[in-house]
Amino acid sequence: MMNQYETVFIATPVLSDAQVKEAVTKFKDLIVSNGGEMIHEEDWGMRKLAYPIQKKSTGFYHLFEFKADAAFITKYETEFKRDERIIRFLTVKMDKYSAEYSLKRRNQLKEKAEKKEN
Repeated sequence: MMNQYETVFIATPVLSDAQVKEAVTKFKDLIVSNGGEMIHEEDWGMRKLAYPIQKKSTGFYHLFEFKADAAFITKYETEFKRDERIIRFLTVKMDKYSAEYSLKRRNQLKEKAEKKEN
């Protein structure tokens, strides 16, 4: 049975854009190669942290929404812990209400983007 999850992670601000994209691709590929399904991905860019982490006050935020087996999450989080480029991460299992909210939010973002284009 595949559950729906949401992961937000923060990459260290000393990375170049190419290095951040490489890290994002690594974790995206990890999900897909282990039988998961990517639903949505958002790049929030560099943001100020609420408090310093490893003497850093900013970081590159990224959000993944995906479906995967529950057993995979342990392996997935272990990879985050091993990767020096990631300073924080949080994975949350989504219930049906949060999945509905997320779908509604994605649709609103899509509508905003379409309005900007016109």
